[in-house]
Amino acid sequence: MALSERAKKIISEMTKGEPKLGDIKKRAKEIRKDHDLATELWSTGDRYARLLATLIFDKKLLTEDAIEELASDLLEHEEVERAQLSDWLLANQLTKDKKLIALVETWEEHPSPILRRWFWYYQARLRWTGKAPPPDNSEALMASLEANMAAAEPEVQWAMNFCAGQIGIFEPRFRSRCVKLGKTLGLYKDDPVPKNCTPAYLPEFIRIEVSKRE
Repeated sequence: MALSERAKKIISEMTKGEPKLGDIKKRAKEIRKDHDLATELWSTGDRYARLLATLIFDKKLLTEDAIEELASDLLEHEEVERAQLSDWLLANQLTKDKKLIALVETWEEHPSPILRRWFWYYQARLRWTGKAPPPDNSEALMASLEANMAAAEPEVQWAMNFCAGQIGIFEPRFRSRCVKLGKTLGLYKDDPVPKNCTPAYLPEFIRIEVSKRE
């Protein structure tokens, strides 16, 4: 895609060193919504340009085909970048529109691992505030987690594990099943845990987070 002068100027500014995430968000507030510019920025493949794009897309113009194309583009990035970009796109666009939310809720078995990650991460988001009763689909989610989490792709598996953690924390009737699932799979059990962070290993994750709320 041929870039406009405006897009070139932004790219030039953003490629001088490593932009801070706060600066990207500040720039997005200045630009507000600009779908054409977002599309240009996204087309560059640059991590920071794409982060800015996730903030200024017009969600009304994000069709299912367009979203699937964005998801395909995300596979170009290495794991850490891909996770950050996908989470920003979900938080800033896909959860801000009822029609897009309805789409997200259909992606549990989508061929794209990115879209399946979004499904599970969105289900976790519905639970982690603890301010509203959780949705009534937790039994179905648990059955799916128990059947499918072991064989899921790493990025999908992470989101499934996180969702199981939120179910275990906020829905006591499923807590023992979530802990058992974590023990059975052993995911992230031996991963190093940075200081002041909560381990991703389900039994410990749930125990620590529940204790904070007691």
